[in-house]
Amino acid sequence: MLALRLARGTHPLVLLRRLFVAAAAAGTGFLVLGALGHAAAHPDAAGDSLARLLWCAVPLAATTQLAVSVARTDPAARLQRGMTAAGLGPLRLTLLAATSTALSCLLGILLSLAAFLSLRSNLGGISAGAGAGSPSVDAGLLGAGHPVPLVGALMLLSVIPLTAATATAFSLRPRTEPGALDLALPAATAAPSGLPWGVALTAAGLAIEAYTSPAAGTPGGLLPLPGRLFVSPPGVLIGWALAAFGLVLAGPGLVYLSGQLLCAGRPGALRLLSGRVLQEESHRLGRPIGVLCAVASAGYAATAVYEAAPSRPLGPFTAVGATVILACVSASALTAAWESRTARAHTTAALRRLGASASVFHRATALRTLALLLVLGPLTWTVAEMATLPLVR
Repeated sequence: MLALRLARGTHPLVLLRRLFVAAAAAGTGFLVLGALGHAAAHPDAAGDSLARLLWCAVPLAATTQLAVSVARTDPAARLQRGMTAAGLGPLRLTLLAATSTALSCLLGILLSLAAFLSLRSNLGGISAGAGAGSPSVDAGLLGAGHPVPLVGALMLLSVIPLTAATATAFSLRPRTEPGALDLALPAATAAPSGLPWGVALTAAGLAIEAYTSPAAGTPGGLLPLPGRLFVSPPGVLIGWALAAFGLVLAGPGLVYLSGQLLCAGRPGALRLLSGRVLQEESHRLGRPIGVLCAVASAGYAATAVYEAAPSRPLGPFTAVGATVILACVSASALTAAWESRTARAHTTAALRRLGASASVFHRATALRTLALLLVLGPLTWTVAEMATLPLVR
């Protein structure tokens, strides 16, 4: 009840972010229901149906990341004055944030269930295939005309809010850190330690993919996406996963390296300010930006693979899944940038009191963005090209 009351009084921008989480959960829920409908319509193709369900794990991970990013920037999740006196300590605020996340995802899966039933022409008791002009492709994609177990559908859909709420609670769990309450201590600018491991994992993933990919000209040698997972070489999938995880792990170190490059030599005030911000915020910005680079690399490679096999067009569920993933990782990166800006509010106010103009902050933001693009752009393109070469050569 308290989560609902706080939702009614929150800022419209906060509500918009929560609605975006609901939309992402709706897209993921629709993919899960589509896999279930395919299983109901094709009982003999259990492997294909299981592959569709397993591919839903990627949109689920993207939705969970977005939910955690939104919860971290939610004002209700922070310990505010008077909350402790009212019995809402750090632990209960964490539970409140997890509950709010679960409610947002619950709204999304209810919307996906309503859309799924409507498209199957089951909403309101209309039988499937009753319309003379109903397209036959819907029967194959959504399993129209075949009963879907409601209990099984609800159990599968419940995974979405439970996963998002659990990840939110784990991310916002109370921590006791030395000096966390002393605002007089300077911010730590220690370099993240994951860059060498991330580079090693990415290189290992690309090597595994190149070694296990089929030879050129072999039928079925190109990597199939949702619906044909089990005919893919396992090494290719493992290589892609390792390369993507390596980019995510190396994200904070790459952001820190971008800040070091800005501060190299004899930097002026603008370069020094931009570089120090990237170094201090590398732990907060690195992982979402690393995920964005990994998704961009995988998207580039998948597009190249499908262009080399025009007989395998992208299906609607693949398009929905790709849209959910791209939207979630982009929104997560933007949310992390907003969180970083909020964390620097006191420093920004102090610089304004010292006479810094608004144009200085705008130029510093543009310089940070340019540095990230110059460091991460070529690296992402190189990883994508190296991941694609063994599959389309």
